[in-house]
Amino acid sequence: MANTPPESAAPAPPVGASLTPVTAMALPPSARLAYKMTGQVKGMTYYANAELGWHQAGGSYDARMTVSALFLGSRSMASSGQVSAEGLAPTRFSDKSRSEVAAHFEADKARITFSANTPAAPWVKGAQDRVSVFLQLGGMLAGNPASFPAGSSISLYTVGPRDADTWTFRVEAEENLSLPFGDIAALRLTRQPRREYDQKVEIWYAPSLGYLPVRSKITQYNGDFVDQQLNAVNRP
Repeated sequence: MANTPPESAAPAPPVGASLTPVTAMALPPSARLAYKMTGQVKGMTYYANAELGWHQAGGSYDARMTVSALFLGSRSMASSGQVSAEGLAPTRFSDKSRSEVAAHFEADKARITFSANTPAAPWVKGAQDRVSVFLQLGGMLAGNPASFPAGSSISLYTVGPRDADTWTFRVEAEENLSLPFGDIAALRLTRQPRREYDQKVEIWYAPSLGYLPVRSKITQYNGDFVDQQLNAVNRP
């Protein structure tokens, strides 16, 4: 087609909410976090285990979230890339259940390409993926907590396995949680649905654990949900 851009052309930059600049960053040390998970699908409750492996060394990082449930199998999402003064700069994100799909961050070409053959998305400085975004949020909170009082918001350009969008989180008040790990104070961030079928995302960060994510809850438009709560923290 005559109006098809050449393969090397970068997609148009994203529109929508302005992205939150990084003024300070304090990423947590490497750790392996185990979670207990409770979910509900069509009124049926199920239980699963999840693990977040986080490792940084020598200016690079790897992060992997794995969920396994009896009879349902396992799913893993992984992010890898570089670490800078402004936090995480992913180079690859993958999502694997029965098969794997991946996103590749091509900063030199200002684009993000997808193995699923969906259209390329624009790359912008500070772009995250669906694993790194939660560690980047925690690093921003830890780096300058006073910049994010209750009622403020944080917007990050977030890449999935097939597309990208701007995710905006509202900072809520600190809460006291009773988790399998124990009682702990945590700061809650919420991402409200913007479109009819969007998910509601809630995530809690514990200042006493270097703002690691200790709980997350994802609620679908039909009421189905997954609630993931910290069970143990292991450090290398």
